[in-house]
Amino acid sequence: MSSDNLTIISCTLYQYQIELNPSLPVGIQRIDIRKGLVLATQLNNQQTAWVEIAPLSGFDIDSQSITGFSQESLDEVTSQLLQVLPNFIDQPLVILANIAEQISLPSLAFSLSLLHAKLTDKLPVRIENPQTQLAVVPLLYDGMSAHVITQKLQTLTSINSVKIKVAQTSMASEIQFIYQVLAIAPHVTLRLDANRGFSLEQAIDFLACLPKHKIEYIEEPCINPSDNAQIYRQLGIKYALDESLNSSQFDLDLALQQPGLGALIIKPMLLGSLEKLQNMISQAHLAGVRCILSSSLESDLGISDLRIVSQALTPDESPGLDTLSAFSKPVLLATSGFSPRLNHQVLQLLTHIGQPQDSDEAGI
Repeated sequence: MSSDNLTIISCTLYQYQIELNPSLPVGIQRIDIRKGLVLATQLNNQQTAWVEIAPLSGFDIDSQSITGFSQESLDEVTSQLLQVLPNFIDQPLVILANIAEQISLPSLAFSLSLLHAKLTDKLPVRIENPQTQLAVVPLLYDGMSAHVITQKLQTLTSINSVKIKVAQTSMASEIQFIYQVLAIAPHVTLRLDANRGFSLEQAIDFLACLPKHKIEYIEEPCINPSDNAQIYRQLGIKYALDESLNSSQFDLDLALQQPGLGALIIKPMLLGSLEKLQNMISQAHLAGVRCILSSSLESDLGISDLRIVSQALTPDESPGLDTLSAFSKPVLLATSGFSPRLNHQVLQLLTHIGQPQDSDEAGI
């Protein structure tokens, strides 16, 4: 059946809440619980698909509001979805893409556009360059034991990059930690992530203590992003933008004109539809700036989808997805067949709209 003749006959919305162990860094904050939504759809040809919708907001381990990431709350996304879902029933698939372009909540716009792409076969059906797309860029931070560092570095095969969180503890301790990593794996190069934790002076002092040739870039180095280019001018070290992309004041044209911009760290759940991401990536590539897809601490469902999106949009870059090991439970369960199934032990049913739900249907 042509996709032009396909219509949505049911939608099922679930919510999950999964404990994280150890807790994961969100900028300079940490979270030990991840909450999100899963939207499952069924078509008139019995095809099913699902997506994760998980804005990176809420509260950290100290009950403080998470700042600098998703502007929308999970409650806002849930409310918006409950309003629009009835409009999907008996409609062609294009309604998903249309709503994704109209809606103002980035996490929902991304996930609806992703659902449309999955149902219309607009994404790769397999990872075509596994040495790049299935490679894990290890996420390291000060406080990890030598054993854990060694374990993570053992995953390196086809790539030689590691991501290290900085500007979280003392400068002396983090410099020592970086040299510890380089002693264990002298061949690696560094993607440093400061989450806007340094003043310009601190950033320059910190970076001056490190082997410059080992640094690919430092992500969001300065409290004041307008200082970032000065690091490049003084040290020749490139910087990357992450949180900046999520600001309503962000001007991509202006950013691409600044000296020293080496990469955009693209978190799709924070930025919006696939079309918006594609436009941003195309513009950056024309300016010679790398684009690296990164997780917003999604579950295994979201991480699996991000690998496919990375294959489609940034096939030559390994995505930053080393956050899954902290999740205590999966959203997807492996089966003896080709497709996994949803793990209903971690999913709370919020609503089902359309034709009666058939629990025997694959994946539902």
